[in-house]
Amino acid sequence: MRRFFRWALIKRFLLSLRDDGVRVSLRKARNYISLQRQDGLASVLSEPDEPVNGYLHGVWADMARGGGFHVARRLSEGRRIALIGDLNLPQCRKYRVEQMAEFWASQGVPCDFAHYEDVPRAAQLLQNATHLCEYRLKVCPETTTLRYEARRMGLPVLYDIDDPLFSVSAYGTYQNMKMLDPWLETHFMSEAPKYAGLMNAADMISVSTPGLVEHAGLYTRRPVVLRRNFADRDTLETGAAIMAARPDPDALFRVVFASGSQGHEADFELIADEVEAFVMADPRRRLIVLGHFRADALPSGLKKQTEVVKFTTYDAYLSHVAQADVALMPLQDDLFNRCKSAVRVIDAASVGVVSIVSDVGDLPNLVKDGETGIVARSPEDWSRALNMLAANPDQTSTMKQAARQWLETHWAGQAEPHVIAPELLEWVRG
Repeated sequence: MRRFFRWALIKRFLLSLRDDGVRVSLRKARNYISLQRQDGLASVLSEPDEPVNGYLHGVWADMARGGGFHVARRLSEGRRIALIGDLNLPQCRKYRVEQMAEFWASQGVPCDFAHYEDVPRAAQLLQNATHLCEYRLKVCPETTTLRYEARRMGLPVLYDIDDPLFSVSAYGTYQNMKMLDPWLETHFMSEAPKYAGLMNAADMISVSTPGLVEHAGLYTRRPVVLRRNFADRDTLETGAAIMAARPDPDALFRVVFASGSQGHEADFELIADEVEAFVMADPRRRLIVLGHFRADALPSGLKKQTEVVKFTTYDAYLSHVAQADVALMPLQDDLFNRCKSAVRVIDAASVGVVSIVSDVGDLPNLVKDGETGIVARSPEDWSRALNMLAANPDQTSTMKQAARQWLETHWAGQAEPHVIAPELLEWVRG
């Protein structure tokens, strides 16, 4: 049984517990144990028999004895980024890892990535790199070993993060935590210094929103710059294909609420009364709830006109969003959410759906109020917006088209200051 209680597996289980919930996490664990017992699951990330830095120890010792331990970065050969990160969360991998690789490739800079626990591959990427980017990592044996190797080679280090995982103060005010087991809040707070420790040892820090730029500045004296999430090529192409295949409008008016992780019942509470009143006022109206959401958090009268859909793949998620006329994005106003990005706006706009958003985090910055979506600053604003969009189908259709067009022209992966800070471009190119 020891092989099932390795620290690497425990960490993965905790991440799944946070993002998928108890039921899904236990199912994953059962499937994994079953496959292991049948010898049906081979993993390159299995626990080594030697310490994690054993992979590099012999090489380090030989170079140290030979006087060639320290090497200079090879800028004359062109820039190349090694991106080493936590790749376990699909949305994070898409928006902060795969997007980064796509963006830098468009700038003529190859960017290769690896999961931090895959030490052999990560170490190999470092041998050909001129820069290291660490994504969403904390202090642990794997990350400290790889950071040591990067410093041995003289590589400048960028630390990238898209949530205030380093912030005890953000977790202490995060309203969504009230919907989860109390021990999870204690766990995340205890992990925060580990993220801050690795972050503070980097040369530069990139984050996903202006709010996170400001908040990270409370925890570090390193330069903090902005690299927003954007609509990558795959999102735009997939969205266009889904829009083209969308059936003709029917008599129903649908609103969608997507919950990508546990605890977003706290956000829905902000608009539950307004949504219930709107949907129940007309039998042709529907609420679609996507992802992680407790059915008992819905008002009882609303359930009969609500469809709850679990997440499967990203494309399937976009297809469900595309069925709606309006996407609802409420956020509790707290320190954690003020750092939040607007990926849900990007997702909705990619399939031509209007967003109504709270005036929190980066949400209002990706919406042209009254043109591509609506910013709601009070409960009354949510009611007015929903009723206006339902009563004016032509205006709603125009806003849908405008949302998609603005995404294509303003929020794709261009090297502009509102997407990526000039200091970050110079850090790589200079």
